[in-house]
Amino acid sequence: MAATASPTAATAVLRPSLTAFQPTRRSALPLLPPRLGSPSFTTSLKFSLESRRSSLLQTRASSSEESSAADASELFTDLKEKWDALENKSTVLLYGGGAIVAVWLSSILVGAINSVPLLPKILELVGLGYTGWFVYRYLLFKSSRKELADDIEVLKKKIAGTE
Repeated sequence: MAATASPTAATAVLRPSLTAFQPTRRSALPLLPPRLGSPSFTTSLKFSLESRRSSLLQTRASSSEESSAADASELFTDLKEKWDALENKSTVLLYGGGAIVAVWLSSILVGAINSVPLLPKILELVGLGYTGWFVYRYLLFKSSRKELADDIEVLKKKIAGTE
């Protein structure tokens, strides 16, 4: 009677269940369906797309190299002319150094605020509330948009010193 048993029954008894060793799926997304079409079509399509992409990249790279070299030399000559035209170079260096220090300190401050557990979320809510108020106050109606444009023009004149 043991000789009449099927080979599949014997392998089912001897082989342990694979479901215990399979990792659990962590994604709730369904699996993609199998690819349709012949392998020759997909390889020819892939080859066509890759050759087209590489020719575009070669064209863009050759044209951008020439323009970037010209732009860089123009930029350096303009900067050198402006630097030579400055009278108070020490003041410019002092302001530049101060700006770098200010950015560094502000990044430290933002990092410290971000480490407080609830404070970043509260600040996000404050920012969203202010954005909503600004849109309602200045951007929603035509008369308030004109008022905002007038306020900006007055501010520009104050900064430029023409008022």
